[in-house]
Amino acid sequence: MRRSHGPRQGTRHALKKRRRERGKVTITRRLREFKVGDKVLISPEPAVQKGVPHRRFFNKHAKVVEKRGRAYVLEVRDQKATKRVISLPIHLRLSK
Repeated sequence: MRRSHGPRQGTRHALKKRRRERGKVTITRRLREFKVGDKVLISPEPAVQKGVPHRRFFNKHAKVVEKRGRAYVLEVRDQKATKRVISLPIHLRLSK
């Protein structure tokens, strides 16, 4: 069988929920709002496939730069470079 080279390649364990977290996503997680300048953690929600950032940015801290439609533009440090990532709010959490 040929190897897959898609954007979700190699994410079998990264995009898997723990046993107690399985099921539908709550409405509060879907309607979450962030302000420009908020610090967020990129943690993907496996139940929703749209708007997931690349897996290179999973569990990284980012800063909200702007809102674009329903999604947010984030600034993430990737080694020495600062990159802009677009993600839906369901894949974000407020950082401590």
